[in-house]
Amino acid sequence: MSKDPLERFNREKYGQVVLVLQGGGALGAYQAGVYQAMHEAGLRPDWVIGTSIGAINASLIAGNRPENRLRALREFWRRIQYNDVAHWMSRLPGNGAMLASSMTMLGGVPGFFKPNPFAWMGVHAPLGPESASFYDTTPLARTLADLVDPVALNSGAPRLTVGAAKVSNADMHYFDSRDTRLDLRHVLASGALPPAFPAVRIDGELYWDGGILSNTPVEAVFDDKPRRNGLVFAVHIWNPNGPEPNSVWDVMNRQKDLQYSSRSLSHIHRQQQIHKLRHIIGELAGKLPAELAADPAVREMTAYGCLTRMHVVRLMAPTLKGESHLKDIDFSPDGIAARWDAGYGETLKVLDAAPWTAPVADPLDGFILHEAQAGEMVAAPAKP
Repeated sequence: MSKDPLERFNREKYGQVVLVLQGGGALGAYQAGVYQAMHEAGLRPDWVIGTSIGAINASLIAGNRPENRLRALREFWRRIQYNDVAHWMSRLPGNGAMLASSMTMLGGVPGFFKPNPFAWMGVHAPLGPESASFYDTTPLARTLADLVDPVALNSGAPRLTVGAAKVSNADMHYFDSRDTRLDLRHVLASGALPPAFPAVRIDGELYWDGGILSNTPVEAVFDDKPRRNGLVFAVHIWNPNGPEPNSVWDVMNRQKDLQYSSRSLSHIHRQQQIHKLRHIIGELAGKLPAELAADPAVREMTAYGCLTRMHVVRLMAPTLKGESHLKDIDFSPDGIAARWDAGYGETLKVLDAAPWTAPVADPLDGFILHEAQAGEMVAAPAKP
């Protein structure tokens, strides 16, 4: 890498290193590749935040010692790959990928989820709040129990935050290892996407997948108190940009991208405005006469000022050639490998360029966005 590692990752200068992971099923293999590149560069996150598959990947990172994290990620993604028959089908030309996805929907995914037989009783059958789903995630609970160390999960190195949606009132709730002891229930709750997966009850409340409310949990960083300088890697696996769809098949794919992108760019622009205003208030407060600055009413107003700075690196997963709206259940070895490799390669480029080390154009900017757009399309299983 071209820049001095001590300069690129200087925490005294750039603050805490935060890794933010979207939800998106099989697309989450891209996040594992991102982490591999960070790990090999010696960049250890101080805080990992995730929703859905992002929460699962985050738990595998936070729930292991540094030397075991990549092994745990690789083992997880190995266990949830298609079985041999579905893998063979996925490689067939024409409708092979769709046939493999159909097998996933009918039979589940090894190590992740299996059909809930009681769901065949009908959609009106009273299965109970924690069993009303098409699939059973007991296999995922067993997989994570094998791969996540509960002691490491709560060690605070790194801090772990997972987002879930409270079923009773649509509140986006963040379970944070800084504030409470986390266990696998919190991770499962963050990934409990209805109606496929069952809700998870924690402290008397039911929770669903946080992605149905906020699939890009960067707000947890921006709203954190006390505010701190930070180098934030926001990993997006749903692409907000794309061509106009020409068929119903294309429409279904594009609709998913828009839905799960969660208006991430508009949230970022809002935070840029807020952080600039905080810097302006902080600068103005420093110019007040001491007597006026000491006034309790003035101190209350100037408390809204803040001179912290966040560099946000937005990594965007590429659109794989031939992918469709079934991409989030593409657990084929080929699809997982392509996305993992894309995350690894793109992150290596970003870490080498280290755009956050460039001079800040406007000293009043408290939020600097660095876009890391994916390069050329990479190979993937053929489109049905």
